[in-house]
Parts: sequence; structure tokens; C-alpha cells
Amino acid sequence: MSIAENLDRIKAQLIDVQLVAVSKTKPNSAIQEAYEAGQRIFGENRIQEMCDKAEALPKDIEWHMIGHVQDNKIKYMAPFVSMVHGMDKEKRIKTLNKEASKVDRRIDCLVQIHIAEEDSKFGFDYNEAKALFSKDLESLYPNVRICGLMGMATFTDNEDQVRKEFRGLSQFFNQLKQELFEKDYFKVLSLGMSGDYKIAMEEGSTMVRIGSSIFGARN
Repeated sequence: MSIAENLDRIKAQLIDVQLVAVSKTKPNSAIQEAYEAGQRIFGENRIQEMCDKAEALPKDIEWHMIGHVQDNKIKYMAPFVSMVHGMDKEKRIKTLNKEASKVDRRIDCLVQIHIAEEDSKFGFDYNEAKALFSKDLESLYPNVRICGLMGMATFTDNEDQVRKEFRGLSQFFNQLKQELFEKDYFKVLSLGMSGDYKIAMEEGSTMVRIGSSIFGARN
């Protein structure tokens, strides 16, 4: 199937869920093909690669940084990035705020919560996240807008475990909205990738990050 056909097939399954087309390692021609099929949000995991693509491709693309963020490279994406998914430490939020202020922007981001049974994944645990959201984040970081949470489930074939991890984060997200962070823009729950996005949607995800099911397997 073509990229356009893959997009149509996936979008037909998404109800009130935003699609981030994960274009990391893919050539500009593949992104352009998806763009011409109507896709506007693309996710990259390396800042330099995203900068190069943003320079070459249509200017109305919304670029999402979905990979692990290195503090010393935030300045390169600050002028154009639409959303940063992996805010896994408060000091990274602080750095993003500083770089956003230099270019007079307010950058949307998501706080990453560690839900997987894998040490290789990043993120706040639930208690650390509660402590973060207990602060006056709008005053502390006026150039950052925390729009929600993101998480990555354990890489496993055990769907019950994946569902349990997604459900736990979904419940925590709703608790934060009701008790600690009642902001109208705090509405994004980014859960689910090519292998588990259907489970993620069933458990309340509002944004899915899909790459190989659109562009084919990565080399």
C-alpha cells in the first residue's frame, strides 16, 4: 500500500485522536508524499534531522520532537518546534522555557511519565509528577505550555500488561486535570504507537505516534 493509502486506513480508525506521523529516518520525499495526502503533524527523534527537514519541507508542517531531548540542543529547535513530547526532567522544562523566551515563543510540551517495566525508558514517576504539578508552573515557566502527558508501554506481546500501563496513566491524567492542573489546554494524552495504538485509544489516548504503519519498516 502507498503512504496515502496507509494514512487513509489509519485515520479511518481515529475518532477525536490526533495523529503524529513518525517520520524519523525517513527521506523528505516520503514526508512530502504524506503531506500531499493531507498529513500536517510529523514526529522526529533527532533535533538536527528535524531542523534539516523543517528547512527543506513546507512551512505549515507542525514538527513534534518525540525522542529523548538533550538540553544542549533545545536551542536549535526552539524557533520552530510545535510540541516537545519527552519532558522527562524539570530541568529540561526549565531549559525549554529559557530557549523559548529567547525567541519570544510559548512552546507546547508534554510531561513524560515512566510507565514501562524497562529501565531504558525515561520519565517522571507518578509521585515526582504530582510534585511537579503541585507547583505554579505557569509562573515558573511562562514560555512553556504543558499540554498533557505522554508515556510508552513496555515492549511486550502481553496486551494485558500494555493495557494496564496505559489505563494507569490515563487515570492519573484525569486525576491531575481534576485536582492539580485545571487548565483548559491540559488535554493531550499521548499514548500508543504502530503496535499498540488501538489499545491506547480504548484507554483514553488523544494522540498517537505512528511510523512504520504509515511509512513502512525503518531501515
